[in-house]
Amino acid sequence: MPDVSLAQSYAYCRRITRAAARNFYFAIFLLPRHKRDALCALYAFMRHADDISDTPGEASAKLERMAAWRATLDRALAGEYSGNPAMPAFHDAVTRYKISMRYLHDLISGTEMDLSIASYATFESLHEYCYRVAGTVGLCCTHVFGFRDARALELAEKLGIAFQLTNILRDVRADHEMGRVYLPQEDLQRFGCRENDLAGPATRQVRELLAFEADRAWQFYVEGGELLRLIDEDSQPALWALARIYSGILEEIEARGYDVFGPEKVRLSTAYKVWVMLRARLGWWSSEHGVQKRNHHRRGSRGTLLGRRAG
Repeated sequence: MPDVSLAQSYAYCRRITRAAARNFYFAIFLLPRHKRDALCALYAFMRHADDISDTPGEASAKLERMAAWRATLDRALAGEYSGNPAMPAFHDAVTRYKISMRYLHDLISGTEMDLSIASYATFESLHEYCYRVAGTVGLCCTHVFGFRDARALELAEKLGIAFQLTNILRDVRADHEMGRVYLPQEDLQRFGCRENDLAGPATRQVRELLAFEADRAWQFYVEGGELLRLIDEDSQPALWALARIYSGILEEIEARGYDVFGPEKVRLSTAYKVWVMLRARLGWWSSEHGVQKRNHHRRGSRGTLLGRRAG
């Protein structure tokens, strides 16, 4: 197909993001239009890499497709779009917001890990995966949000990892069905769990394992939550909303007693997300500009990201 105009390319990326990333799109809708469009263009690029990894097929064939997508990335950044409707907008966003090519290549390397690594021995090895598939996303987004303090990039990585750990906990059973175990083997052993236990039901040992991993995720939320102070003011409501939605998923997992094995995926209600959006848009979140403390069953007090969810 022929190359499309820049406006058409951005419109295409908006459609992809709106259809495939509802939680993400909910939050970034609070951004100024040019920043929102840039994140949609980045999402369209990242979504394609994720789709290659998750669609059925032989790993070898998918690795070939991933290599082709990496080559498409390099050509796009040189201004050669090969008829891909997302690439003009993607190139424009990367150039305009000075996003490092390293982040994008690292992200592709992370999706390639899903095709060659089925489990992780230690949290250190899982951390590398989380950085590649999610920390890089946080870094890209922070360049679009705008920042002046270089420490923002370190915090963006942490927040991206918090989001990814939340996804891992939510999708334990689905990932197991795909032959993937993201929870570190050292942690399974610590709590007396086997890989097959991650198919459900939620035994005492499994609940304790997931509670341990949830606490680890909360630590990244607390540390990464300080990013809110360091980005441009016009981006703060969107980041707050995005963080409240993802941390809300983790709270929902806790509220279910870490039983993530039911027939329905852990989700947040539309009413809750609307509450988050209204609070962000009206500026009611500003009183929660830091990280507040709350009690957590047996483990004493710990922080949640930017305060406690309503209800």
